[in-house]
Amino acid sequence: MTEKNRTGLGETSTFAGYHPAVNFIFFVFAIGITMFSMDPAFLALTLAASWTWSYILSGSKGLKFNLLMTIPVVILMAVINTLFTHNGATVLFYLFGNRITLESFIYGLAGAVMLSSVIVWFSCFNVIMTSDKFIYLFGKAAPVLALTLSMIFRFIPLLKSRYTEISMGQRCMGRHTEKSFLEKVRQTVKEVSILISWSLEASIETSDSMEARGYGLKGRTSFHLFKFTDRDKKLLIFMTILGLLTAAGCIMGLTTINYYPTIVLGTWNLMRILTLAAYGILLFTPAVIGILGEKKWQALQSEI
Repeated sequence: MTEKNRTGLGETSTFAGYHPAVNFIFFVFAIGITMFSMDPAFLALTLAASWTWSYILSGSKGLKFNLLMTIPVVILMAVINTLFTHNGATVLFYLFGNRITLESFIYGLAGAVMLSSVIVWFSCFNVIMTSDKFIYLFGKAAPVLALTLSMIFRFIPLLKSRYTEISMGQRCMGRHTEKSFLEKVRQTVKEVSILISWSLEASIETSDSMEARGYGLKGRTSFHLFKFTDRDKKLLIFMTILGLLTAAGCIMGLTTINYYPTIVLGTWNLMRILTLAAYGILLFTPAVIGILGEKKWQALQSEI
């Protein structure tokens, strides 16, 4: 496996090279449908697809992030829902006089998987939908909102990068030799204070720079290299059909599941299978495109 594969494809992914509208529509369907899906089959599909796509984009770093984020979320939501929701017919045991039921535990677990999948999808969104793509899509219709959202999506990675730079600078100055716990806390507080000051100053400079360049003014144009091609059109139509089919199946109740008082799964029929198949194909489309694009690139390199 090459170094590129170990660290992930990131913005060099073939799917990231498609038009920003294609990228955005995919995440609208993927995240939107996931947020309203509590069916186990849907949850299994979205969890597998999100983890696969995250690994392709970010490599082992993405898997580490997923584990650190999803395991605590799953444990907390499953435990909290079990302790505070006492609905359900299957009583496992009694705790301080309260019923602990299997249905409440399963419901909490399903909700945790759904939330974890949404978090992983947003981490992929942050890699694919760069700030220039977001501003290109919404800069004319809602310039202030587009700029605000683009800054929000890059805020956490930017803070992490700046904090690492500050910490390395402090180490080079010999200020990480503290032995006691209080000295370490004092040094951490100092670094966080530097980070906040730096971020506030940078935000002011960004605001002044955007205002000086006439951002948001009527008739203002911006440079971009995005072009909507036939390839983008075909993929957009393909994903839209799959997304609408899946959404229609959800609206028709084909993926409805009842957790209380007993767990009642949806009836398996042709329409339900088609809905799940459309959903699975939609979610795994970027991963397939990324893998095929990487193989094609490796084949070209081997010929050189």
